[in-house]
Amino acid sequence: MLDMRITLECIPSTLLRGHPGQFSCFAFILTQSRQSIICIFFPPLFHFSIISLLRVSLQAMVLLCSLPSFFLSFSFVLLSLFSNFIAQARDYDHPTATLSTQWTINATANNDTQYSNGSVVQKILFRGTGVTAYSCGFYCKGNCTSYLFAVLIFPGVDVYNRGLDESPRVVWSANRNNPIKIGATLELTPEGDLVLKDADGTVAWSTNTSAKSVVGLNLTDLGNLVLFDKDNTIVWQSFDHPTDSLVLGQKLRHGQRLTQSSSETDWTVDSMITLSVNGDVLSAQVETNPPQIYFKYKLYTVDASIKISYVELVNGSLSWFSNSTLNGSLFEFPSASSTQHMKLGSDGHLKVYDESYSGWVEVADLFDWHVDYCAYPTVCGRYGICSNKRCSCPASSGGTSYFQQVDDRQPQLGCFENGPLSCGPSQQQSLLEHENIAYFSFTPNLEHIDASSCKEACAKNCSCKAAIFRYESNRTNGSCYLPNQVFSLMNVDKATSAYNSTAFLKVQNLTNKAPYTPANNHMIPVILGSSLGALFAMMVLIVAIVLFVQKRDDNQTEEDYLDQVPEVLNRFAYNDLKTITNEFDKKLGEGGFGSVFEGTLSDGTKVAVKRLDGFGQVKKSFLAEVETIGSIHHVNLVRLVGFCAHKSHKLLIYEYMSNGSLDRWIFHKSNECVLDWQQRKKIILDIAKGLNYLHEECRQKIVHLDIKPQNILLDGNFNAKVADFGLSKLIDRDQSQVITTMRGTPGYLAPEWLSAAITEKVDVYSFGVVILEILCGRKIFDRSLDEEDMYLLSLFKRKVEEERLLDIVDKSSDDMQLNGLHAVSMMRIAAWCLQGDYMKRPSMSMVIKAFEGIVEVQEDLDYDFSALLSTSGAARFNPMDVEFNAATTLFPSVLSGPR
Repeated sequence: MLDMRITLECIPSTLLRGHPGQFSCFAFILTQSRQSIICIFFPPLFHFSIISLLRVSLQAMVLLCSLPSFFLSFSFVLLSLFSNFIAQARDYDHPTATLSTQWTINATANNDTQYSNGSVVQKILFRGTGVTAYSCGFYCKGNCTSYLFAVLIFPGVDVYNRGLDESPRVVWSANRNNPIKIGATLELTPEGDLVLKDADGTVAWSTNTSAKSVVGLNLTDLGNLVLFDKDNTIVWQSFDHPTDSLVLGQKLRHGQRLTQSSSETDWTVDSMITLSVNGDVLSAQVETNPPQIYFKYKLYTVDASIKISYVELVNGSLSWFSNSTLNGSLFEFPSASSTQHMKLGSDGHLKVYDESYSGWVEVADLFDWHVDYCAYPTVCGRYGICSNKRCSCPASSGGTSYFQQVDDRQPQLGCFENGPLSCGPSQQQSLLEHENIAYFSFTPNLEHIDASSCKEACAKNCSCKAAIFRYESNRTNGSCYLPNQVFSLMNVDKATSAYNSTAFLKVQNLTNKAPYTPANNHMIPVILGSSLGALFAMMVLIVAIVLFVQKRDDNQTEEDYLDQVPEVLNRFAYNDLKTITNEFDKKLGEGGFGSVFEGTLSDGTKVAVKRLDGFGQVKKSFLAEVETIGSIHHVNLVRLVGFCAHKSHKLLIYEYMSNGSLDRWIFHKSNECVLDWQQRKKIILDIAKGLNYLHEECRQKIVHLDIKPQNILLDGNFNAKVADFGLSKLIDRDQSQVITTMRGTPGYLAPEWLSAAITEKVDVYSFGVVILEILCGRKIFDRSLDEEDMYLLSLFKRKVEEERLLDIVDKSSDDMQLNGLHAVSMMRIAAWCLQGDYMKRPSMSMVIKAFEGIVEVQEDLDYDFSALLSTSGAARFNPMDVEFNAATTLFPSVLSGPR
């Protein structure tokens, strides 16, 4: 019997210019010599993309060949017309890549697909299962000035489409905080690392999988991006790093979390609202310290030892699974005939989306039955009050308005304080009482307390921003919650609520202060001899002419330089800055080269305006800051918004940092400004990340040269940012050292300054000093102490030798004392950074790995931090020999509220 073969091929009708969502199929009968005998065309059927091979007997061939001859001829014609489309359908699926492969964002790439909502996808890998398809590639939306490397989910009808109204959805992305531009590259390196680099060559993201035997990249049929080794074992996978979405079959495990993006158009990680599994609890919360929970599901079982191991999105439900065989459903919703995915939105809602012929549709808002409309943390923005789905600001008190809307046309954006809170004396603040106002989260700090005691507890606590007092009927017996950040509030419906609630909002007292006018008490009499008058006048005229010509040339050079400043920086007119700062009436503080004033842009955004005073060094400082941070951006660096260069006026405009500089929080004089262990630990890590970016991730190395607590600023959430780049130095990557004059602050200067040849390790040394100051709660020099304890590094060395490092942990903080062993462990990292020989100091990337427990601190640490190796032997560098007066002000970079 002659063996024959029937092959069934199906392709989307869109390739045939047919109807979207349908497939056309062809049947081929092939002999063993692989020559087509007959082709039969089947009309559009349904979603079907499986290719099957069947072996049939001669009878099957005879049966098919008995068809009318005109039908056979028609089939042959169709085969010749559409064979190229069949090849295209086969080739479209490309879910894997090998080592040494690189992809580049190209605005005119052939594999770009543009969708009606403005999104563009440049596909790198693609896997289609017929019903669901996934792609990873470069994604942008709108004007496409920035891109994500992302995994996207496609409706089944859109697998091979070129421009349907339905658009793909991003379900995972690598670089939400670091969008990239046209010309950026993704490379699977020969070493097995998947690296995303921006157009300027800076690393935006990496899997850090070098030397882990990776052989390839695969996009699975579940939408999981996987790096695998020669045994097909997973080395790295995107499912271990979820962003804001889950797809069918994806698990959210203990220790993982979904994190919202700032908005639908702003991909940056807000890090504010998260969804996570912890023990027997699934919770959604605002990531404050402590967290503010707005949804909580607790697993109740007969066996209390059963915990939730993970939750998984399955078709029709979000289900929990334990380490045992037990499992159950958390939420149920309609099943999908095709595909579903779940997303934690920027508004805090957890929604499930299904595919339909009209596009992606919402099939369930999972928190809907558990969280009221007004009980979402950002429904009305910060300090906004939600009532009957409407937003408003807290009412004025005594004729004074303490809050105003961010945008009158968009009340849901919330409110801001007319006078930012500071940690000054409590008599400078008030707590405004608002009856029948509750908060979305309520975890009592105090129980069985009256309203006045609750209010007083907040007044005495610098971190407290409001006191929420909840009671049933008796105001003398209730519960008190003291949040350290205030998000959306909500009105209490007394007719339906089981409790009463009063909110006391802490505000800064608004007073009008008379402007300070310095008295001019310096009268300098000048007596010139008549015989020298003419000569002096002539000399002045000559000097003036020379200075004028030189200044003109310098100004022209400066203008030429400023014309090349990156476009992302705004150049402000001097008169505009006078308006923004209300004629420079609110002075925030003073820095080394000038004063800082509070300002408000036209959109309501608060800024800090630094006005530089002086001449030569001020100009150098101004140009250094513009050159250094004008074109870089990192979450742990203070952002430069713009600048002004008008005649002799030099001004820099920065983002506003409401909690001021670090020194006021660690060199404290009252218990109102004491940081706990977790806050200090995070601040230290934030500083390390900022310095690591400057040293290792910029096109040129940037050495700050003046790291000290006064130049570390804290935002409202105590996120630390490095500031004041007026002394910074740029170093080319091919330079190991740079020669420069000594600059910086006594006490923070590394020993190698004696040689004038420095590296980025001088910043590492200064960072080590700052770590000790944070952990010990004291300055590097404190002349109020005994002489042997005056210099912190000498005291540190002595306590190491005595094995009594716990003695120098900040005693003003009970929490620091409870975490003393953790603090002592971190002191070893500080000692590593303080090594006298800069070659023995770690890089900032190594410091971060030490914080994360990835690497160990070296054992043979030298606690003689003043030792300096040189070609002529050991030299000593004693910071006490540097001219230093106790009355000398270590000027902070104040971009913040009143100090």
